[in-house]
Amino acid sequence: MMFKFERELVVEWGDCDPAGIVYNPRFLAYFDTSTGLLLAAATGMPKPQMIKTYDIIGIPIVKASQTFSAPARYYDAVVIRSEVTKVGRASFDIRHRLFKDEALCVEGEETRVWTARDPETGKLGSRPLPDEVSARLRGEG
Repeated sequence: MMFKFERELVVEWGDCDPAGIVYNPRFLAYFDTSTGLLLAAATGMPKPQMIKTYDIIGIPIVKASQTFSAPARYYDAVVIRSEVTKVGRASFDIRHRLFKDEALCVEGEETRVWTARDPETGKLGSRPLPDEVSARLRGEG
């Protein structure tokens, strides 16, 4: 079983349009934060420490999609359930599902790439996931 993470939040006014419905792009921000929290839970360190420890630039999104089923509104209490669905050599996939009262509102999928700067050329590129990170994302250990 791959690594999973869950968090709760209350929708803020600044995330909404004048009708009080969450702007669709805000879900990308919710899911980005959820990925950072998932990684912190999996590795045991917050993202800034993980970046320093593994000498990486970050873990950018290279692919993202969202499917909208129901609106989330100002002051709704929602739950985001995030789970790793695939771990590759230098990338991993995460599925996020946002629920309001156990009803699915939004499902999102993203692919992230472990990225570092080449010490000789300075160019950014993918790097293999460290074995311990890969194992934790797979739910091993």
